[in-house]
Amino acid sequence: MARRHHYKRRTKPAHELDVTTFLNLMVVLVPFLLITAVFSRLTIIELNLPSSAGGPASNEDSFRIEVVVREAGIEITNGKNIIAAIPKKDDDFDLEALSRFMVELKQEYANHDAASVLMEARIPYEYLIRVMDVVRSVEVEAEADGEFELVALFSEISVGDAP
Repeated sequence: MARRHHYKRRTKPAHELDVTTFLNLMVVLVPFLLITAVFSRLTIIELNLPSSAGGPASNEDSFRIEVVVREAGIEITNGKNIIAAIPKKDDDFDLEALSRFMVELKQEYANHDAASVLMEARIPYEYLIRVMDVVRSVEVEAEADGEFELVALFSEISVGDAP
């Protein structure tokens, strides 16, 4: 009779998963990512876009400043008539003159906060932002300490296409 060899199957006991290497990677990677992360600050400006539905005209004072940026320069209107025209200076918009004029208008119409910035189609986007900043506020030097502070001019800004 032939002998049969019975071999015991050798099974390895189940070990726990070794995560030491992974934890070492995380210990190095997390501080590195935190140190090199760029924290950006977002600023959101609420804008009013003109609607296509025209409402009834109010009986109140309907003065509204419109700053129209054209390729030839900047026009400031009251909605009907051109109040001022600021031509380009050295192939760039004269934002300092616009700022001075906005301060004068704010002194004259202190209770108005609304303004529209209207752009021609070929004007670069960066000028929209720069003109909006000038219309919205102005830097004024403080008398006591010589530092500059922002003073609000026309904070309710609407944007649109120039007629």
